[in-house]
Amino acid sequence: MKKKITLLLAILFIGLNFGFAQQDEECMTKLSIFHEYVKAKNFDAAYEPWMDVRNKCPKFNNAIYVDGEKILEHKIDNSTGAEKVAFINDLVKLWDERGVHFASKTPKGEYAAQACQLMYDNRKELGKSDQELYDCFDAAYKLDKETFTNPKSLYTYFSLMVDLYDAGKKPAEDLFNKYDDVVEKVEDEVKNYSEKLNKLIAKDSTGATYTKKEKQYQRYYESYLKAYDQISSGIDEKLGTRANCENLIPLYKKGFQENKTNAVWLQRAAGKMSEKECTDDPLFFDLVNAYHNLSPSANSAYYLGILKDKEGNSSEAINFYKQAISLETDSFKKSKLNNRIGLKLKARGSYGQARGFFREAVKLNPSNGRPYLSIAAMYASSANSCGDTNFNKRAVYWLAADEARKAARVDPTLSSASSQSVANYLAKAPQKSEIFSSGRSGETIRIGCWIGASVTVPNI
Repeated sequence: MKKKITLLLAILFIGLNFGFAQQDEECMTKLSIFHEYVKAKNFDAAYEPWMDVRNKCPKFNNAIYVDGEKILEHKIDNSTGAEKVAFINDLVKLWDERGVHFASKTPKGEYAAQACQLMYDNRKELGKSDQELYDCFDAAYKLDKETFTNPKSLYTYFSLMVDLYDAGKKPAEDLFNKYDDVVEKVEDEVKNYSEKLNKLIAKDSTGATYTKKEKQYQRYYESYLKAYDQISSGIDEKLGTRANCENLIPLYKKGFQENKTNAVWLQRAAGKMSEKECTDDPLFFDLVNAYHNLSPSANSAYYLGILKDKEGNSSEAINFYKQAISLETDSFKKSKLNNRIGLKLKARGSYGQARGFFREAVKLNPSNGRPYLSIAAMYASSANSCGDTNFNKRAVYWLAADEARKAARVDPTLSSASSQSVANYLAKAPQKSEIFSSGRSGETIRIGCWIGASVTVPNI
C-alpha cells in the first residue's frame, strides 16, 4: 500500500509540477487522498483530508489551494443559510492564505477581484451593500491593476459605480472618471489579446498550419476577446444616457479652468464630448485647443480634424486626421484611429476615402473584422448608383456579402453580425432564377464609380 501511495505521489507531483515546501509523510499521504477524490469529483469525501493538510501543512503544496477552491465551490453550491455563508467566507480566507504561502502563484489583483466577485454574487446571503462591494473592487483595482483583468469583474466594478451614482452616493465626475478607467483597461486587454492573435493570423496567411498548442491559444485568445467585446457593450449600456451633453457640458465647464494644464483630464473630456456628439458646444473647441497646445498627440490632432469637419472644411479635416495617424506609433491604436476616421468619412458619404482608412485599419490589426462590415455596408448603400442595369446594380450586393464574410473569418465576436449581413445582402442580389434567365452564370461584372471592383456571377 505504501509503495502505491509513493508511486501515486510521484506521478502527481511530476504532472502538476509542484514541489514540496516541507517533508511530512502524513500530509503527503492525505494530499494524495484528497487530490484523487477531487479528480473523481467526490468533493465531500475530499473535504476532511484536505482540511487536515490545509491546517497542518499550509506551505506544503499549492494543490491545497487549487483543489481547495474546487472543494469549497462545491460546498457553496450545495449548501444554504449560515452554512453557505461560512463556506463563502472560508473560500475568501483560502485565497488570502494562498497569497501568503504561494505569493508568486497568486496575482494580487486577480485574486482580490475574485474574492469581491464571490461576495457580489452572494451579496444577499452576505448582506453586503453596494458601497461595501464597490469599495472591495476599488481596493482590488488599486492594489494591482495589471492583474485585475477578469471581464465579469470589470463590468461588476463599473456597474456598482453606476448604481451608487443613481443612488446619489457618487458625483457625476466620479462616474465618468471610472468609466474612462474601466474602458481604458478593457482596451488594454483587447490590445494584448489582439496582438497575440494577430501573430497566429500572420502565420496562417503564409499557409503554415497551427500546432495543437497554437490552436488552443487561438481559442483562448478568441474567447477573451469575445468576453471583452460583450462587456464593452454592457458597460456602454449601463452608462446609458447618464453621459449626455446636458450632464457633460456643465461638468467640464466647471472643471476646465482648474484642469486646463492637465493633459489626461483634457483628453478624457474632449474624448467624451466627441463620443457623445457634444462637439457643437464652444467648450469642445476650448478643450481641443488647450489639449493640442499642451500635448500635441494623435488624439488631439484627431479632435482638431473633427472641428474642421464641423466647419465644413473637409480637406483640412483630412489633413488633421492624417497627422493624427502619423503621430501615433502604436499599431493597435493606429488601427483604431484609422477605423474611427473611416467611420467619420463613411457618415458623411465619402466612401472611397473611408474604404482606404478601413483597409489600413485591418492591415494594422488583422483580428478586427469591423472594418469589413463597414466596407460591406458602403457597397450595399452604393448599389443603385454603381451599376448601369438593374442586374448589375444588384450584383453589388455580392461584393457586399463577400466583405461581410471576411469579418467572421478574422473576428469570431462578429459571427452573428456577419451572418446576418451576408444573408441580408444575398437576399437583395439576383436570385438563381434571375441568373438562369439572364444567361450570365459565371460572367465577371465590372462595378464602376468609387467601388472600382469586379464580381463574378455565381454558377448555377
